[in-house]
Amino acid sequence: MPSHHLAQVNIALPLEPLGSARLADFVSALEPVNALADAAPGFVWRLKTDGGDATAVRAFGDDRLIVNMSVWESAEALSDFVFRNPEHAAVMRRRREWFVPMKDAIAVLWWIPAGHVPTVAEAEERLDHLRQHGPTPRAFTFRHLFPAPDAPSIAAPAPADEAPRCPAG
Repeated sequence: MPSHHLAQVNIALPLEPLGSARLADFVSALEPVNALADAAPGFVWRLKTDGGDATAVRAFGDDRLIVNMSVWESAEALSDFVFRNPEHAAVMRRRREWFVPMKDAIAVLWWIPAGHVPTVAEAEERLDHLRQHGPTPRAFTFRHLFPAPDAPSIAAPAPADEAPRCPAG
């Protein structure tokens, strides 16, 4: 059993209120896609209100933002859901129809001890860290993924001038 899980948060600023006709397809996809995430291999937890509403959480200093935060057993499990689940991918393809493009990073990943439930304040700090410092072991992205603190280290390849030579050559 791994001693660390992967936390993620992503935020979005809707172009219009969630009750608008423009966001109707997004809102109707929320419950089914969240149910798929909850049942996905490697899923651990996601942020939602006591009533089960993930869009009612307010954070990041802007009450208009939608916050999605979850915990997964591994980067592979999260990646499989985010990039390979057809229903989630369909929503991702349409995000420009529903959300304001943002200049700063809108998503961040970080490792947490297994069993820890991250707070919104923790997520805010990690996203701010990524925005200020770029990807580090403290806050990173899929493009610049860092291993879990308990991951076995892999020896780096020897530099070319120190690489073992083929005995036949």
